Amino acid sequence: MPGSSGNGAVTRSTLRQQIADALRDEVLAGRLQPGQEFTVKEIAEQYGVSATPVREALVDLSAQELLEADQHRGFRVHEYSVEDYRGMIEARSLIIEGMFLQLEEGRESVRESGSPERVAAAINGVRRRGEEAQRAAAAGDLTVLIGYDLRFWRELSDFFGNPYLADFLHRLRVQTWVCAVQHLRRLTDLRGHLWSGHTDLVDALYRRDTATARRMLAEYNADSVALVERLAEE
Repeated sequence: MPGSSGNGAVTRSTLRQQIADALRDEVLAGRLQPGQEFTVKEIAEQYGVSATPVREALVDLSAQELLEADQHRGFRVHEYSVEDYRGMIEARSLIIEGMFLQLEEGRESVRESGSPERVAAAINGVRRRGEEAQRAAAAGDLTVLIGYDLRFWRELSDFFGNPYLADFLHRLRVQTWVCAVQHLRRLTDLRGHLWSGHTDLVDALYRRDTATARRMLAEYNADSVALVERLAEE
């Protein structure tokens, strides 16, 4: 029946996304190491599901360059180089610069075209994500930090009203975290090594002080690249 077929498709699509999210979190947490190999069958057995949604989820993660597909051996976690990391930092900086220019030119975003109350509520939501990210950074809790950091940037980029830029920036931030995690996990104590300027950045952008925001992000990016380069050499 058409209705049953549709419900089955929705269920499979939801399961596909859940598996993709779970595997992405495993990579971000460092539990799936760069170069680690696995098959569709192994993942299906691990999650107790059929092979079809697993295969679809793995293909999705391959398209996001988090995994690599091997026709004969299954899939493996993508290994990023330090040069890859520099390139991703540069790419996401260019995207953010475009958002800053939009702010400077006074172009309205979807968020800004709403009521003042709605805008204020949305800003407060982003700020709360930033506060949680800062607490995690101060505690050296990388896993919690990554979760809140990704949500922070996703919601912040939504203010600029271009979903394509927001999606691309989110993808780049996931990739840069995947690359950084393989190095950061070598440190036994991450306190003092993780960026915690989230709320200061929100405040600067709320004031439309893009000069301060640019300076903050330039320092953040430079420190991040220097740390990953140092850890890669050890």
